[in-house]
Amino acid sequence: MLRLYHLLLASILFVLIPLGAKLILPYFSTTKVAQPSAVVEPPSPSEGNIWKKILGNTAAPTGWQVAACEGNAPLLCVSSKEELLGTVEIGVYPLANNQDFQKKLLAAGISPSSEVEYQSPKYQTQVLTALKAWIADYYTFLLKDRQSSYGKQIVFSVYPTQPVPIGKLQGIRYGFTGLKQQGGVQEQHISHAAFDGTTLYVITTAFDPGSQTGRFEKLENLAIFQPYLYAIAADLRLPQ
Repeated sequence: MLRLYHLLLASILFVLIPLGAKLILPYFSTTKVAQPSAVVEPPSPSEGNIWKKILGNTAAPTGWQVAACEGNAPLLCVSSKEELLGTVEIGVYPLANNQDFQKKLLAAGISPSSEVEYQSPKYQTQVLTALKAWIADYYTFLLKDRQSSYGKQIVFSVYPTQPVPIGKLQGIRYGFTGLKQQGGVQEQHISHAAFDGTTLYVITTAFDPGSQTGRFEKLENLAIFQPYLYAIAADLRLPQ
């Protein structure tokens, strides 16, 4: 019943979300906007996969397994009956190397050197403002990139950002869908972002034939796993 329920829910969302989307590719401005600058810090061989450090409870559909992937790549493996169904990737962006996000924080009223106040409603609001600005730049770059790749063959729409808990941090959930003009889903991306005072964390997964990591092979498996991903993100051991 759980599997059927989520498949039906996902089907409804695929229809309704594009109708209410704020950004539609054919009407997007051609003004050039730079891609949000962020430097990903890969783990050193001695550190290992960061998911092993931050993973809390791992909710999963019946018969599925969720665990940090072997090796140092920052990937979470989702499998069933020893078959890999998909992966979830986490990007680690130190604030010291991320001038773009520093500017977003300053514009929101947070000095990069200021004390972190996780429990302060004002501080949480300021962080969310900075995250939303960073995501807006990401959407701008992404939609322009897809426009140059697909033209008008694919209609892209973004999901409204949602404030959500990511561990003990206040974060943002966001994403987008690309729909084929002749019908069907070309790609769907689900992301979470959170900031702990020194580091920006970005968690991503997708149904996207063009992606190498942080992806599911089948759209229906991503749809089934989606609510469990939300639960996993909410229970992460963040801040570290």
